[in-house]
Amino acid sequence: MTSLRVRLFAILLLATGLIWLSAVAWIYLGSKREVEQVLDTRLQEAARMVGSLVGAVGGTTSDGTPSTFPGPTAYERQLSCQIWSLDGRMVARSSGAPERRLTDAPAGFSEREVDGETWRVFTVEDAEKGVRVMVGDRLGLRERLVTDLIMGLVTPALLVVPFLGMLIWASLGRGLRPLRLMARDLAGRDADDMSAIDAGRTPAEVRPLADALNGLFLKVEAARRHEREVTAFAAHELRTPLAGLKTQAQVAMATTDPDVAKAALRQILAAVDRTTRLVRQLLDAARLDAAGESPTLAEVDVGALVAETVDGMRMPAGVRTLIDPGLRGYTLRADAESLRLAVRNLHENAVHHMDAGTVEWLARPDGEGMLVRDEGPGIPAEELPHVTTRFFRGRHKSATGSGLGLAIAEMASRRSGLSLRLRNRPDRPGLEVEILRA
Repeated sequence: MTSLRVRLFAILLLATGLIWLSAVAWIYLGSKREVEQVLDTRLQEAARMVGSLVGAVGGTTSDGTPSTFPGPTAYERQLSCQIWSLDGRMVARSSGAPERRLTDAPAGFSEREVDGETWRVFTVEDAEKGVRVMVGDRLGLRERLVTDLIMGLVTPALLVVPFLGMLIWASLGRGLRPLRLMARDLAGRDADDMSAIDAGRTPAEVRPLADALNGLFLKVEAARRHEREVTAFAAHELRTPLAGLKTQAQVAMATTDPDVAKAALRQILAAVDRTTRLVRQLLDAARLDAAGESPTLAEVDVGALVAETVDGMRMPAGVRTLIDPGLRGYTLRADAESLRLAVRNLHENAVHHMDAGTVEWLARPDGEGMLVRDEGPGIPAEELPHVTTRFFRGRHKSATGSGLGLAIAEMASRRSGLSLRLRNRPDRPGLEVEILRA
């Protein structure tokens, strides 16, 4: 059952039916108990009334057979009365009463089957008059009375059920109308329309859905805006080195001076390196953005990972790398590929902001992570909160940078379950970046 309206209709109709059935059962049991009390009281009153009149109506006929007397007209088909002498002779009986003895009980209430019918009998014994008065009615008549009462309640209810179903169906349609209007609004939109849904007049139960959709629209719009920004930035950044490549290639082809040709070729190599790094960083950022599944976390040998990553990178002549021996055998629980990506971008960022000096990789003394230090110009304090934003290039920007290195390092660290903390070195110019356990 996929229709919400049909599902709610079935639930409401079933719940209403169960409530009605429970009410009918309750009324039936309560009515039966009350009717039995009323009829038992009637039996007692009738028996005592007949007992008080025995002197006037009791006796036998001239031929010795029991006399008969009519019962009250209203009770003629319900109550039957017998008068027996204490020595076991039937003295009299009401019209319609069976000839067999209604009960053997000397007094009080009792039940007995007579001529195939079960009777409820009340007996009164009068020792002074020497008679025993028995008044009874058929239990089948009692059941029929209660059944007629219940049918009088159930029959109108059954006739009302179709109208109730129609009312429930119409009410559900009215109640689900905001959902249909919302679906109609979304179906009529263009693919570029990410405007928020007006949730002001929607019911409280529908408003969370509208708010969730509006939140999704904001995320999609932000992702599309980010994609446009990345595309525009990539186009702009790639245009410059590609134009330089073309120019330097033309100079190298046009010149006959070997020195000029070599200089042009060096410029071509530098432009190729910059373009390669930019393309790689764009691909790394896109891969981190698209990584939806949970990363595989494991204990990673940080010293081996840093040494392997740094050894594969080309270093400028005046820059050297120092890896703390304390990192050997030191492990962090992380995603190995994401941590490698963070290490490479942090190292490249340090190298590209130094003309000469040392890049140090150290283990934290408290064992909660590692850090990298450089001897570059550092980052102005007001720019520190923004340097992990994509394409942000501050006052001390590198000529070959694109503003992606620290952003990628922060994204990769977070994906590994680690955190990144940046600060300027307190002892000398330079930047210090810590990779910490989250």
